[in-house]
Amino acid sequence: MSLRRIGIVGLGMAVAPHARSLLDLKDRVQVARAFSPSAERRRAFADRFGFPLADSLEAVLSDSGVDAVLILTPPNTHLELVRRAAEAGKHILLEKPLEISTERALEVVRVCRTCGVTLGVVLQHRFRPVAQKMAGLLKAGELGQILGASASIRLWRPQSYYDEPGRGTKARDGGGVLLTQGIHTLDLLVSLVGQAADVMSYVTTTPIHRMETEDLVAAAVRYRNGALGTIEATTAAFPGYPERIDIMGELGHAAISGTSLHVAFIDGRKVEVASDSMAGGTGADPMAFPHDYHRALITDFLDALDGGTAPTVTGEEALKVHMLINAIVESGQSGMPVSVPSA
Repeated sequence: MSLRRIGIVGLGMAVAPHARSLLDLKDRVQVARAFSPSAERRRAFADRFGFPLADSLEAVLSDSGVDAVLILTPPNTHLELVRRAAEAGKHILLEKPLEISTERALEVVRVCRTCGVTLGVVLQHRFRPVAQKMAGLLKAGELGQILGASASIRLWRPQSYYDEPGRGTKARDGGGVLLTQGIHTLDLLVSLVGQAADVMSYVTTTPIHRMETEDLVAAAVRYRNGALGTIEATTAAFPGYPERIDIMGELGHAAISGTSLHVAFIDGRKVEVASDSMAGGTGADPMAFPHDYHRALITDFLDALDGGTAPTVTGEEALKVHMLINAIVESGQSGMPVSVPSA
């Protein structure tokens, strides 16, 4: 394994778990340069983590020794930054979501494919031990045919969270609870049970928040494998609760709640994975969680670069949850069922 050199673009709220992970992985990856347009953020980042800084994006992208770029900027900036990084020949690890619309998300994936660079997406819930255990059980057919699959995302964000300029707007974030918070759990749901065929939903903004996009969603889902389910998501559930995924099979039932897993089989067997108390991020502080899953995701990305393979969460994989979210929002706006396109 060669020592990879990576550049960081974007030093805002999302950078801390990535920076801590990169420090843990210093034997495999070196931060060559870190950039933010804000000089204040650059100084604060350097004081906290000690990584070298760049005073321009060009300084990061023109460095021939930089193998990959970690992009942690607001969603509406992703396409342009990805385009510039890909054209400079840099592999890309991109913070979720891909972009603010499905059309722009598709272009992000197309640009990376055209330029021949690897694209990984930061959807770290797939790397939770309970998620990987559940994926193994399903792959082995332990639950038999999947009959139902549902997700419950009951989070809390105070109004002060949405008072940050641009947050919760279509122009910067592209969406509300689904695209900004719920995307992690919904991505895990889709990775476990497959893509949805169609949805029927209600989407609204509660009196709890002053914001442009949605903070409460209720949807019915029919999956391509014939399973049925529901999706509920909100950032108005004080004080915030662990996200939950329920999967009902012909041979038993499985429930992931935060970082716990409980599986009960009809034949009397049980599988229990106790909580490691590491879920976090459900309450007023969205960054109140450890960085273990980020570290596992970055390790997976580095393994892909070293092996010439695809990371676990490729751009094409991330498009699946984008398609689902887009259909839920469209159904909520139209009041009609909406088919979910293939990714």
